[in-house]
Amino acid sequence: MKTFSGKVLFLDRSDINTDEIIPAKYLTEITKEALKPYLLEDLTLPGFNNTEDINDKAVIVTRANFGCGSSREHAPWALEVNGINVVIAESFARIFRQNMYNCGMLAIELPEDKIDYLFENYSGKDTSITIDIENDKIIVTSADKSEEIPFKVGEFAKTLVKEGGWVGYADKNY
Repeated sequence: MKTFSGKVLFLDRSDINTDEIIPAKYLTEITKEALKPYLLEDLTLPGFNNTEDINDKAVIVTRANFGCGSSREHAPWALEVNGINVVIAESFARIFRQNMYNCGMLAIELPEDKIDYLFENYSGKDTSITIDIENDKIIVTSADKSEEIPFKVGEFAKTLVKEGGWVGYADKNY
């Protein structure tokens, strides 16, 4: 099973689309590794620098409708190859969310007030998140604070994540 913990990248914007996650001009690459340097290259967000801000991050916290746009799997792949296996948002584009689970990654939805709380209390700080997938808890830690936030993910999605994605699940069950 993948690791579901690490430093947090806060992206304070809704409607981050798959072209901003990985620009379409790189979709001809034949390996996931080739996508690595281009993650979030076209994301426009004040103060954001993709070549610096994603280093050593493992979790993204963002707003609503993350992963909207096309249905390509390259967007989760670009996150995965950069060590980001968890995205926490108010909502996700349906196909993007399923592609995350299919790749053995977590797409966690929290209500708007919880996302607001995370931004207000942790953004701009050295913050880490650990996901306790067995007990449906997000453990958020900064220098001055630590707390648990409950979450829900469907049982089949959780099973896919635990098996490392759809391929791992199919190998085990078929």
